[in-house]
Amino acid sequence: MRTLFRNATILAMDKTHGSSAFSGDLLVSNGRIEAIGPILAADGARIIDATDKLLMPGLVNAHTHSSETFLRGRYERMPLEIWLLYAYPLLMGPQVDKRLVYLRSALLAMESLKSGVTTLCDDFFDPPGHDIERLACAFSAYEEVGIRANVSSAVMNIHTLDALPYAHEIMPEELKAKLDFGPPITTAGYMDYCHTVLSTLHGRANGRLRFMVAPSAPQRCTAEMLQACYALALRHDVPMHTHVLETKTQAVSGPEIYGKSLIAHLHDLGVLGPNTTIAHSVWVSDADMELMGEAGCSVAHNAISNLKLGAGVAPIRRLLDAGVYVGLGTDGLSSNDTARILDVMRVAALVQSASGPDYGSWLKADEVLNMATIGGARTAMLDEVTGSLETGKAADLLMLDLRSIAFTPLSDIGKHLVYSENGRSIELVMVDGQIVVENDRMALIDEMEILAEIRERMPAYQANHANLERANAIFEPTMAQIHRRATSAEIGFNRYVVGTGQKV
Repeated sequence: MRTLFRNATILAMDKTHGSSAFSGDLLVSNGRIEAIGPILAADGARIIDATDKLLMPGLVNAHTHSSETFLRGRYERMPLEIWLLYAYPLLMGPQVDKRLVYLRSALLAMESLKSGVTTLCDDFFDPPGHDIERLACAFSAYEEVGIRANVSSAVMNIHTLDALPYAHEIMPEELKAKLDFGPPITTAGYMDYCHTVLSTLHGRANGRLRFMVAPSAPQRCTAEMLQACYALALRHDVPMHTHVLETKTQAVSGPEIYGKSLIAHLHDLGVLGPNTTIAHSVWVSDADMELMGEAGCSVAHNAISNLKLGAGVAPIRRLLDAGVYVGLGTDGLSSNDTARILDVMRVAALVQSASGPDYGSWLKADEVLNMATIGGARTAMLDEVTGSLETGKAADLLMLDLRSIAFTPLSDIGKHLVYSENGRSIELVMVDGQIVVENDRMALIDEMEILAEIRERMPAYQANHANLERANAIFEPTMAQIHRRATSAEIGFNRYVVGTGQKV
């Protein structure tokens, strides 16, 4: 199937044009962009009149968690350490069934596509084990909905009490006794699992679906596990996707556990490099950022989630200046409540203006657009495939109506996209050359049927989850005390309230 977009305004985000729009035609053939230029010919192609329309790359969600999709709108005013008790309970009940795994992934993919996200990185977390059939349910959902996705199966093999500062000291013995989970997965066991996934699920849907290796965090994984994960990522040319320094508690954890920052720990283990993608990176120090830049690693910046969980404001300008690649992530739908990267773009741009009075260092709209497109693709190690409109790349693109309210009156397209657009101008979404959304309707699946099934099943799911919340509430006083003690510690820099004279 060939598709010719005629007389479009094109925002390519490539090295030649960047965020400067130009006029032309765009031809899609066999899932790829065949040509971009003036007055293209294409016999037998479907011709779409793109007059007064904007063609741009699909957005990339560099970090999310499908496991949180059914927890939308459930929590507020909780720091990460307390929120985790309820979104990822220590005392777990039975796993949700495989159909719910499929449905929550499908819901995430549908919302993503309808808001312009054509690629997502799902840090799939499914405790207590690693079951390839359950992971396959997420892959199937993404394949059938039509999105491009990197999907992990996140691992941790260090006990919760050993991954938190002061936990052994603060938590009462009777609560510690409830946290006997048995032996953790071994490094060899996780490697065997990853090899199976790489040989069966990785590369499905014409290469649209890929696996990424995901040690949860350096304080939650042994050195052996981290090194094995990075070696596997290098061998298969996939990301090692991990969480680092999201909160001040984690900034305290590094010195408490390893005698150094968590970034320094990764560096000293030899696992900080071009295949390393770090979610969050809020509480990084000057020395951390220097190491990250030298390593050529990537950061998935989750501006909204960081604000909702009170984590602080990541030093994005300084990370960029250090040479770190930056993409944008929503994080999960429990710590953000939407899958819309357009929302994250707006917040990511605006929150940096609160970093201090040096307005010359505030983010520009074209920098944020880069993070949401080709920069995000780089964090997913997909920048040779997607993230820009270039001949030979996958046809992952959006068509927006430039006559909509968000673009009226039209000044600068990039600024409109970052500060004005909320997704309502999107008329068409294409992934791998296939139209997946047109006129606000999913093209490949029955959206109404999926939503109806989810609504039917939610009362039982929510009742079960409420039971888990009640069971885990006993740990909240301990986690609150850990949070208070860690956040009151002096570590030499601040990511909370920044005013004149304070460094970000």
